Amino acid sequence: MSVFIEWLEKLNESDTKVRAVLRRSLAFDPGGFVRAYPYVEPFVKDEDNSWRRKMLYLVAGLWAAHWREGQSGQPMSLGRACAAYQAASGSTSTERRFINLLDSDSDQLPHRLRQIIALLKDQAIDFDDLLKRLLYWNDDQKRTQNAWARDFYRNMNTEMEKEPATQEEINK
Repeated sequence: MSVFIEWLEKLNESDTKVRAVLRRSLAFDPGGFVRAYPYVEPFVKDEDNSWRRKMLYLVAGLWAAHWREGQSGQPMSLGRACAAYQAASGSTSTERRFINLLDSDSDQLPHRLRQIIALLKDQAIDFDDLLKRLLYWNDDQKRTQNAWARDFYRNMNTEMEKEPATQEEINK
């Protein structure tokens, strides 16, 4: 676990209002809710890197919104969590939402991430990985988007292989 997420977990153990403040911060632009400053600003090291600052605030808010008492399961990348959700729910809109997230520009990203994280409320998300990946969202080679897409489609194929074949597929 990263030092940042460990810090949030430790703060949460001593004061549950931390989650409430960070959840509330999602209603503002990342880094725009003053009451969240005490929980995130200690980790803002490069004051010239506004993207890093925004992503720290965004991930802190998403972590707080997603946090569940006693949540179990191995934390997953966002792509894998979306694949697991789609396989479990049978929702046909998950892939479309996921593609829209991958196609998000910097301005759309916070809103679309909030939607996806809300959808994945029962999935264990790796917030360390989420933060690391988001820091490189604007990379010209789209490494984050490609990594998440690989995780999603590889795990969708794995889930599909687990499903029993229909009689029609067997007769082919």
